[in-house]
Amino acid sequence: MDDEPLCHYRLVVFDFDGTLADSFDWFAGIINDVADRYRFRRVEEYEADALRGMDARGVIRHLGIPAWKLPLISRHMHKLAARDAAAIRLFPGIEAMLADLDADGFKLAVVSSNTEANIRTVLGPTFAGRFHHYACGASVFGKAKRLRAVMKQAGVRPSHTLAIGDEIRDGDAGTQAGCAYASVAWGYTKPDALAARRPVAVFGSPSEIVAYLRMR
Repeated sequence: MDDEPLCHYRLVVFDFDGTLADSFDWFAGIINDVADRYRFRRVEEYEADALRGMDARGVIRHLGIPAWKLPLISRHMHKLAARDAAAIRLFPGIEAMLADLDADGFKLAVVSSNTEANIRTVLGPTFAGRFHHYACGASVFGKAKRLRAVMKQAGVRPSHTLAIGDEIRDGDAGTQAGCAYASVAWGYTKPDALAARRPVAVFGSPSEIVAYLRMR
């Protein structure tokens, strides 16, 4: 494991959907078809803002999704994401951020519920190659295990790791894995709901991530 005495971050672990990739419009466009297929509650337009303030368990309860259906729904949505990958783009500023962090010598990783193939397609070969580790296909509440595995593979202690995501469950996973976590304000969950969980930072732009890490 990394035995550097100072607690500078060495490993930066990103969530994908809502953090690196702007997939919310795609998600909103397919969710009610998925709801009809798997017989859970459709999302009405007026509910969207309230749902963005909930954690994943709250959303699942609100939609009436039984736990046994979650893997089936995830697999189906992975197929839809593969079908539509060409329509999903990275958020503005993400490419420059990744290039800067890579040039600065940070180890970069992705921990996501999406598949590695889908993520690599959206990133493209140049930016997919900037990531040293992928831990993908995590269950809805299985990210902590993947985070621990990535830290072990990278040889970096939790105290030198920063996990960055856009959902409350991303922060919960960081806490469970023992590493620091930060949130982004441009993803699925509302910034005030994220800030209430006390991340080390809530970033308003990708360039803020670079500036923050360069100070640590």
